[in-house]
Amino acid sequence: MATTMATTMTRPGVNHPRGARQRRRAVASPTILVQDGNDPESTMRGLTNLRREVIEDMSSFASGELSGLLKDPDTNWQPQDWLPHPERDDFLDRVAEIRKRAAYIPDDLFVVLVGDLITEEALPTYMNMLNTLEGTKDNSGADDHPWAVWTRKWTAEENRHGDLMNKYLWCTGKVNMKACETTIQKLIGSGMNPKTENNPYLGFVYTSFQERATKMSHGNTARLAKEAGDEDFAKMCGIIAADEGRHEIAYQRIIDEVIRRDQNGAVLAYADMMKKQVTMPAHMMCDGEHKARTGRDLFTDFAAVAERSGVYTGHDYADIVDHLNKRWDIANITGLKGEAAAAQEYLMKQPARIRKLAREMGETALRQAFELPIAWTDAWGKRHETTQARPVAFHAMRGLAAHSNGFQTVRALAILMSVLGTI
Repeated sequence: MATTMATTMTRPGVNHPRGARQRRRAVASPTILVQDGNDPESTMRGLTNLRREVIEDMSSFASGELSGLLKDPDTNWQPQDWLPHPERDDFLDRVAEIRKRAAYIPDDLFVVLVGDLITEEALPTYMNMLNTLEGTKDNSGADDHPWAVWTRKWTAEENRHGDLMNKYLWCTGKVNMKACETTIQKLIGSGMNPKTENNPYLGFVYTSFQERATKMSHGNTARLAKEAGDEDFAKMCGIIAADEGRHEIAYQRIIDEVIRRDQNGAVLAYADMMKKQVTMPAHMMCDGEHKARTGRDLFTDFAAVAERSGVYTGHDYADIVDHLNKRWDIANITGLKGEAAAAQEYLMKQPARIRKLAREMGETALRQAFELPIAWTDAWGKRHETTQARPVAFHAMRGLAAHSNGFQTVRALAILMSVLGTI
């Protein structure tokens, strides 16, 4: 693959908004630039000269409008605002109240809460992912360029979410916290691969999608917690969802700015991310026991419970794609060339396609289940007199992992199987 250590010059390919064509200070990043026109497998990797110039041209936006969406730590909420104060005389009474309310929360909702906690607590992985993006990464850990400052302060705001959920679940007395802690450590150690290819366009499309998904998940969890009678925890999930919504706006505005400067590149990146499918941040979740005991993947089972309880479903995935299409006005972007025009057409078809799949397969599997008079004993030794059956069958051969795109195929199959409820 041909590469060049090139100094970026102002090029006519960048549409500078409001006539701002002045050179900006280069973002500190020892980047190998990928030349335009490489083989198709490489076109989304890293930076081209054009992508680098776009990111540099957005420095004022990053230091101004983007940073303006962050809140002052001195006035922002902190986890302790929502928890019993250990230094007060009524601490144990407040904990007892939490435990009493928690007794009415359904087990499925606790599974979702634990999964959400583990996902939020793996925050170091997500910061690390952002720092793989060329042109915006924080090289020293304390760079003063606006992209690095944004990443650190976004991480600091997100850090409160896991802290709040962790302490609350500890107070309920209904969760094996050591198992959670072990799973969190394993998840951080495993990392994640969202297939963003060190490309900031892909990275910020991913975060635009993921922040909205997280907002929806926490919002639905808040609704279910309120229905279960725990209004305090519902409010906690609600304020976390509000944070995610503010961060969603921030990342989607980044793509707004990219579209203004490089609409072909932005649309191609968005379509590329959708074709890969947006990987959930905790897709490598493992506690070291679940798979050995059940033969099933821990994250897949967590996702199945989230789907069944209505916290996050295939329809939600389709709704997010539909929202992003409208948010970025994909249908009305004009002047797209070649592959970008084809990508535009592809993107507009995706919401209906995903909803159709969810309806034809997911709803049939999950809502038309029936019971068979077949007794069985589960992994915990509990005997069940009937077996739940579904009108959908699924079989995949292990050999699928052997071909060149095997990882992507197996990952897609795992998502499909969890949606169908066949595992």
